[in-house]
Amino acid sequence: MAHWRRLPLLLTALTAATTITACTAADNAGRSDTAQGPVRQHDGTPWSGGGDTRAAEDPQSTFGVDIDTASYGYARRQIEDGRLPDPTAVRPEEFVNSFRQDYPEPAGDGFAVHVDGARPPRTHEAAGDVRLMRVGLQTRGQSGQSRPDAALTFVIDVSGSMDGPGRLDLVQDALHTLVDQLRPTDSIAIVEFSTQARVVREMTPVSDARRLHDAIDSLRTRDSTNLEAGLVLGYQVAREAFRPGRTNRVIVLSDGLANVGNTDAEPILRRVRDEAEKEIALLGVGVGSDYGDQLMEQLADRGDGFVVYVSERDQARKLFVDRLPATLGVRALDTKVQVSFDPAAVRSYRLVGYDNRALADEDFRDDRVDGGEVGPGHSVTALYAVQLVDEAPASARVARVQVRWTDPTDRAPAETYESVRVADVSGDFEAASPRLRTCYAAAWFAVALQGGRDGAQVRLADLARIADGAAAATEDAEVRDLARVIRSADELR
Repeated sequence: MAHWRRLPLLLTALTAATTITACTAADNAGRSDTAQGPVRQHDGTPWSGGGDTRAAEDPQSTFGVDIDTASYGYARRQIEDGRLPDPTAVRPEEFVNSFRQDYPEPAGDGFAVHVDGARPPRTHEAAGDVRLMRVGLQTRGQSGQSRPDAALTFVIDVSGSMDGPGRLDLVQDALHTLVDQLRPTDSIAIVEFSTQARVVREMTPVSDARRLHDAIDSLRTRDSTNLEAGLVLGYQVAREAFRPGRTNRVIVLSDGLANVGNTDAEPILRRVRDEAEKEIALLGVGVGSDYGDQLMEQLADRGDGFVVYVSERDQARKLFVDRLPATLGVRALDTKVQVSFDPAAVRSYRLVGYDNRALADEDFRDDRVDGGEVGPGHSVTALYAVQLVDEAPASARVARVQVRWTDPTDRAPAETYESVRVADVSGDFEAASPRLRTCYAAAWFAVALQGGRDGAQVRLADLARIADGAAAATEDAEVRDLARVIRSADELR
């Protein structure tokens, strides 16, 4: 099995999915229900989210990393449009990973592991001695000139549903900006799809920018959405232009509302999976006020990539200028995390999010099982709620965090680890890192949108104030915007 699995970055608009995920589901033994009145899907059936796990029964938490951010981007768009998102489309890890963390970089390849924590804020209602624990991974950055040349095949939805502001016009503007930012030795191909698919521009060096700009300007909306046809032709173009040693990517830009050809995920995913095993990763960028989140997420996961969502011109430009070029290298393949809790200090724990990235504990060192792909300068964050045993001493170890990945050059496996003790997670919330406070506000905003008992532990007004404080400390406009979005959601409840 090839190991080009999941890309951790691309656009705040490139977003895609879960293995239907090539990730093996974790054993749910030892999990207790956390919901009072389960969250309901649109059809009224219960949705099963994560639960508390008793450390004495199952001390290990294992998952493949994920750098998708589309769930937060699309929820933000829906809230701005005056409606709350479907609880089943809210993925807390994507809310958390939408914000920068400022972890220190490692000196070499692989990961720096950062583990810290704090007591919850006084406004957090929870029984027992609960602590927040943040697990952060960081790779070393890469200069634009040191990365391999890139061959990018853009598969662009030009169906009727892409008409109107914030859809195809947004995509075209971002692509024009990208052409002007890439190196002359990079290459771009453009495929469009509606009822059928066609090649608008074969693989062309960026040095021939005029032809690429003309091809982007020629895109016009029409007819229905045959996403399958677009991906089949896009991968054909990418395969014909494939060169070893280059970064080969298929980037699909769509609202994910397939209505012609195969519209179910699995037949399309089978084709994506086969091509991804040939080292062509799929990246997804979602757009539009009506957006097929589930299909785009699944396509990205099976295609060893990730998906993002964009709704504004500045967002799209930032994604294509700042984030996309940074994802054109790879630092680690099949990245997995295993957190081993010490039952002598920990009564129970809960991983906030990552519900569809769970792995069986024995799969941690099974290199045939997919993890996540992580690029240069990327960070990945996971947040745990940990209930300590009564009077656990400050010196007691809470957990050991292990990270395993394979080297993208020689496919050799590597591991690193870090431990965290009770004293490391016992500081007051108000004195914690503002980035940790941002993680908390983003994660529990998602939990509140999902509903259930855990959502009742917080009030949105309190989360907005926490985000305000973190924004003031970091001078981060995106965190300030988080506070605004939380307040808007509060007004809609």
